[in-house]
Amino acid sequence: MLSTLRPQVSAITNSTKKSTPEKMQAICELLKEKVPYYDWVGFYFRNGDKEELKLGPYAGAPTDHTIIPFGKGICGQVAVSNQNFVVPDVKAQDNYIACSITVKAEIVVPLFLNGVNIGQIDIDSNTPDPFSKEDEHFLEYVNQKVSKIL
Repeated sequence: MLSTLRPQVSAITNSTKKSTPEKMQAICELLKEKVPYYDWVGFYFRNGDKEELKLGPYAGAPTDHTIIPFGKGICGQVAVSNQNFVVPDVKAQDNYIACSITVKAEIVVPLFLNGVNIGQIDIDSNTPDPFSKEDEHFLEYVNQKVSKIL
């Protein structure tokens, strides 16, 4: 199912009619709309030289977590580890920042530009344990496409 979205992601990133933030917003909205268990989709980016992440384009409920210190929560841990982080059950994570009581699982995939981790895509799901290797590979693909427009 996710593989069918690849051409749509490419079409968005290749569009000459939208700005980079508009393209990223369109990707967030596409993923939230087309993947039933993607309930919140957003990008976080390193905030200048600070050891923190700043919320970028997203689709889903508004969040208070617009700034996340490195090391804190799943996103903050990925900023330090440079590794994908799949959380099948957020309640089982000690270092989890709750965005909503309805969130059951989360996946965060780092976004690299010239080999440097500059941000990440973050997906929250209200479905327990929905993420597979296919999600990881798909989100890596999304980030590769996004890195080419940054």
